Amino acid sequence: MAKMKTLEDLFLDTLKDIYYAERKILKALPKMKRAATNEKLVAAFEKHHGETEEQIERLQKVFEILGKPARGKTCDAIEGILSEAEDIMDEFKGSPALDAGLISAAQAVEHYEITRYGTLHRWAKELGMDEAAKLLDETLQQEWKTDADLTKLADKTVNDAAKSPTDA
Repeated sequence: MAKMKTLEDLFLDTLKDIYYAERKILKALPKMKRAATNEKLVAAFEKHHGETEEQIERLQKVFEILGKPARGKTCDAIEGILSEAEDIMDEFKGSPALDAGLISAAQAVEHYEITRYGTLHRWAKELGMDEAAKLLDETLQQEWKTDADLTKLADKTVNDAAKSPTDA
């Protein structure tokens, strides 16, 4: 008879999902940074690249806590979100709306990460994994801040710049 799956199994499965996603995001950020034209957006992508490296290290620590190898599981959601980011970079290249599109793509990534880390944090607490919960919450707080910073950047400059055509 097959073993009944538990919350711990679901936790590990979701951990593999976000580990895969973070590694894909790490590869996508330099391309998004190169595509960006707003200096503050370039800096935001650069900052998030460093944070993503830290987040991957935290995930590896959570795997260690579980006594499991740090392995990803293909995440179709992040594949789709990053594919949409690629489309924006291709379709809006040279357009005043490019940076606004990049922010929207980056926020789609952030929102996915927020849902995953929020869920993993809650489950870690439920399962009595206090150290893992602390690591996951640290990343969750970073993701919330990044999302808020992107919103501020969009509201202060990028969205207004996207409204009018550039002189070419």
